[in-house]
Amino acid sequence: MAAPDQSGPEPQAPGKPSPPPLPTGRGIELLLLAFAATLVTSALVLVEANQEQQLTQSLLYLGAAYLGLFTVAHLAVRKWAPYADPLILPSVALLNGLGLVMIHRLDLAGADKAAQLGSTAPTELIGRQVAWTTIGLALFIGVLFLVRDHRTLSRYTYTAGFAGLILLALPGLLPSSLSEVNGAKIWLRLGVLSIQPGEFAKILLITFFAGFLVQKRALFSTAGRTFLGMELPRARDLAPLLLAWGFSVGVLVLERDLGTSLLFFGIVLVLLYAATERISWLLIGLSFFVGGGLIAYQLFGHVRVRVQIWLDPFADFNGTGYQIGQALFGLGTGGVGGTGLGAGRPDLVPFAESDFIWSSLGEELGLIGLAAVLLIYLVLVTRGLRSALAVRDSFGKLLATGLAFAVALQIFVVIGGVTKLIPLTGLTMPFLSYGGSSLVANYALIALLLRISNAARAPLPRRPAQPQAPIAEANTELVQRP
Repeated sequence: MAAPDQSGPEPQAPGKPSPPPLPTGRGIELLLLAFAATLVTSALVLVEANQEQQLTQSLLYLGAAYLGLFTVAHLAVRKWAPYADPLILPSVALLNGLGLVMIHRLDLAGADKAAQLGSTAPTELIGRQVAWTTIGLALFIGVLFLVRDHRTLSRYTYTAGFAGLILLALPGLLPSSLSEVNGAKIWLRLGVLSIQPGEFAKILLITFFAGFLVQKRALFSTAGRTFLGMELPRARDLAPLLLAWGFSVGVLVLERDLGTSLLFFGIVLVLLYAATERISWLLIGLSFFVGGGLIAYQLFGHVRVRVQIWLDPFADFNGTGYQIGQALFGLGTGGVGGTGLGAGRPDLVPFAESDFIWSSLGEELGLIGLAAVLLIYLVLVTRGLRSALAVRDSFGKLLATGLAFAVALQIFVVIGGVTKLIPLTGLTMPFLSYGGSSLVANYALIALLLRISNAARAPLPRRPAQPQAPIAEANTELVQRP
């Protein structure tokens, strides 16, 4: 049997009509974006109606800004990534739109409370979030334009790793006056502007680990001793995992940021498993994580406080447990069907627009609404993993896996913290929560996922047609027996 040809489709025979072009899916994407815009606009109308307010011009501005921004993003995808997955951008657009709806709803609650107290209304956050969305989509378009082939990122593997480590560690090394907010040293405060460099470090470090594991895959796949049917790695090959563990503990100590530490170490473990397909790496990494968690609980007070709040938030309800306690009451009030958009009291929860936006949605949309939002996240993550499976190069597979898993792990950590499944970590829901750094960085992440999915779905280049030589002049071909 002849060896299969991996170079692409058969050359087109002279005079034979060419096959029709493959569908790009851009029409489906545009239709889904229009559907998302309709849902978001309807939700904004419901919010203002349930707040017993007249429909204001702000709805018109918000709807026009939302539709205009994602129309431009769609045109950019159509031009620079025409074969990208058509479900990724609409999923992101709907999540971002629902976040804008809830932030606007909390703005109305803040203004109403200020009017009752006779005080000045707080600054509206919705305008800032629209501005951050604009910046995020500008970066999204910039990444699509500059990164025409995701494989070029592998040339900058160690540069990305070095830059990512600097961004991740910098807030912990700066004075608290420049980096600390609400007890966590994860910010860079530059005058009126504050950013979380760790959000961008996440993408750089995923790029580094994807490139590094592709280069060193043989090293990590080498088996050591066998234990309980598993092939364990050699002891000297554990150095990168130990470094990642040590750096995660360092982030926990210097920055008092449990969420980033967990996210960083979890991504490393999953990429190691994806590169080697050995479950022993996961088990060893989880053992390191459990051991590090026990040590951190004994040595660091802020970790003990988080664990104690998790175990019993009502022991100090008016103090450290107030936030999670109110969030649980809000979720219980929402029940199965929710109170309706604009009809609940999510503003009773501190940081309801950022860290606890999931409880805000749960109170007003109920279990059914939260399940629907989770399905949107599920579509986003599974389409990212589908691109990882379909793309042809190893670097693209690992990069897409890391990017998609980063979103999935962040979702789990946030929802687990709000629902008291795990201790609170301080992360925000991707695309839903208020905040600039997370939103802008996640749009760069989505642009890279679309670039990889475009490479996975694009048709292979066709070889030029060659005139068939007579049999007497044909070259000898090596064949393989079945």
